[in-house]
Amino acid sequence: MELARAQQERWQRAYEQNPGLNGTDPSAAARWTVRLFGAAGIDDVLELGAGQGRDALYLARQGFSVHATDFSEAALSRLRLAAQRDGLDDRVTAALHDVRDPLPPADSTVGAVYANVVLNMAFSRAELRSLVTEIRRVLRPGGLFVYTVWSTDDSRYGNCSEIGDGLYANDGFACRFFDLDLVTDLADRWELGGADLYTEDDRVLWRVTQAKPAPAS
Repeated sequence: MELARAQQERWQRAYEQNPGLNGTDPSAAARWTVRLFGAAGIDDVLELGAGQGRDALYLARQGFSVHATDFSEAALSRLRLAAQRDGLDDRVTAALHDVRDPLPPADSTVGAVYANVVLNMAFSRAELRSLVTEIRRVLRPGGLFVYTVWSTDDSRYGNCSEIGDGLYANDGFACRFFDLDLVTDLADRWELGGADLYTEDDRVLWRVTQAKPAPAS
């Protein structure tokens, strides 16, 4: 919990000091994900760790209804202002939330969950499993979960200082690099649609797609 609080404060400072943190262009993951969600007939998305909203706003521009969450009020304030400026506040809502806590939606009420470079932050393995269980709870049967995380194939893996429980210090932020075994472990009780490596901004990442199984007939 001490690490979690310290990381939250560090992210809050980062967003306060840098209004352009992460830029405004959507990530490669978001561009790929809108095609997947559109083909699946999904129209509502819960985004975890939305930051200042570059992907949430992109999803909204593509016609999705987006509920964005983050544990930084500074980031969410900028997201809300951008949504109002772009006339997207009818498609984007934003709420302060730490994903270590239970997710706000009721059981089986969400069409899709999206999390770009969130699960590789300062979470223990137990916290990751708990979060993935919560995501499965809020998704409707057949609902999709797309997440991206840094891979152990990334050049920074092995060049960062290990701080325990498989976590590393990277430019002052705690992070985890995922191997295929961890991806597979978190897909337990899911339908794993794909786990693909890709590169963006000199980082090597996993893009993982999972579906909540429909109940047996």
